[in-house]
Amino acid sequence: MDTGFLNGTVELLLLAVVAEGPSYGYEITQSVLARSGGRFDLKEGSLYPALHRLEREKLLEASWSEYEGRRRKYYKLTPGGRKALAARRNEWQAFSEGVRGVLGLNPQLAPGST
Repeated sequence: MDTGFLNGTVELLLLAVVAEGPSYGYEITQSVLARSGGRFDLKEGSLYPALHRLEREKLLEASWSEYEGRRRKYYKLTPGGRKALAARRNEWQAFSEGVRGVLGLNPQLAPGST
């Protein structure tokens, strides 16, 4: 799948993964990769700028922790991040249903179904 398609959805994917509990960069990428069936392999060049944006917007909060002698920056969802995730999920659902309708994959939106 063309990773350019992810540009508008990377933040949504990150919020969804971090909503399940604090996580660090590599762990987040592996979760996205596994949950997408191998379709979305986030690279550092898109992951960290998105994490930093979400942190600046106060949707994520970060803290450092040491594990086996290595420092890791863990991200967790803020209350504002939970609200943003719910809103973005709704937006994605509406967008996805519209696209499916145009492609003829959503029978409820097919011409003549109203």
